[in-house]
Amino acid sequence: MIYLPIIGALLEATGMIFEKKILKKRGMNFKNYTVFEFAAIVLALIPILLFTWRVDKGALTLVNIGIMAFVILVSVLANLLVFYSLKREDVTEFEPVWLMQPLFTVLLAVLLFQSERDYYAVGLALIASVALIALHFKKHHLYFNKYLIAALIGSLLFSVELVASRYVLDYYSGFSFYFIRCLFIFLITAIIFRPKLKVLDKSNVWMIVLVGLIWAVYRAIMYYGYLNLGIVFTTMLFILSPVFLLVFAVVFLKEKLSLKQVIITAIIVACVAASLFV
Repeated sequence: MIYLPIIGALLEATGMIFEKKILKKRGMNFKNYTVFEFAAIVLALIPILLFTWRVDKGALTLVNIGIMAFVILVSVLANLLVFYSLKREDVTEFEPVWLMQPLFTVLLAVLLFQSERDYYAVGLALIASVALIALHFKKHHLYFNKYLIAALIGSLLFSVELVASRYVLDYYSGFSFYFIRCLFIFLITAIIFRPKLKVLDKSNVWMIVLVGLIWAVYRAIMYYGYLNLGIVFTTMLFILSPVFLLVFAVVFLKEKLSLKQVIITAIIVACVAASLFV
């Protein structure tokens, strides 16, 4: 089932391109978009849950409820920061910072889970991720504007959320876990931001619904990988997502790609290939 995380990486890149197109529209700020997107994800998951709902008794202990609450709160902050960044930054600038998420996830998984200490995969993941830091070296120092800093913090928070999720995933089906997470993110952001529906038009609505469906399938694949392939190995395959994202940004958003980005993309592909065939 190794191909599933690769499909997930393709879905992640596709979803982010749609998000960028929606966020570029006038009147669609990152706060409103957060509410609308999670409403769409929740609606997309409801029919799927008729066949996949599972929440075991172990999920209802005080400790595991606390872990779920932590995951939800961290997810709210992570999504807001990433949408804030994606609203303003070109995808080709955003992508290298977003790729720090796999690095953070691998490091956290290795520190917290003994079963994840496959140092060969860890080494490849570190090479693929750390190489991208070079893209932001300018005159011998790192340069990040406030939007890229927001993306970097968002990437770290997503990694914390994903690794924390592993502690309770055994008590849920992937779709059930994601539904509960997204439902509470929707409720929290809707209460805080109270967006007006007038900012939506027909094209926005259909794109947001499509993105909601994409993320529903994407997260289910990611959770499956964590449970059956391990966090480090799954993360290694999902590193392909930013590669797809760069290609899509050039093809569909007409953004320019530098030679540095091409070289680092090649490094990522080489690392993923090594993890699969060696």
